[in-house]
Amino acid sequence: MKPKVILGIIAIVAFTSLLMYNFGESISTYTDFEKAKEMSNAHVPGTWDNSQDYGFSKETMQFTFYMIDESGESRKVIYPRPKPNNFEEADRLVVIGEMRGDVFFANEMLMKCPSKYNNADPSEYVKASES
Repeated sequence: MKPKVILGIIAIVAFTSLLMYNFGESISTYTDFEKAKEMSNAHVPGTWDNSQDYGFSKETMQFTFYMIDESGESRKVIYPRPKPNNFEEADRLVVIGEMRGDVFFANEMLMKCPSKYNNADPSEYVKASES
């Protein structure tokens, strides 16, 4: 074989390997706070623990709150951005980040808010579409 062909095959294999490695690192499954201690980028779903204090600190520019994960464990979460507008209305939260000691440092936060259609009467949709 020609050296250019061999070099091209090596480059393709190296690029594909690098792509698969990075893709594998970006895939994360949901976990709880205990298992998140062993991970560098964990996705922890849960609900806001409204029995604990929460708020935004202007000194540190961080929003701090407590969250209960799916195993029932409540942990402090530090989020480096202001409190999202619909935080109190969220049914479910997913924090993405890492555990440092007993505190979860979130880089991102996803919120699932209740749908305005969940408790609606289905006959209302028919009436609205008929007019």
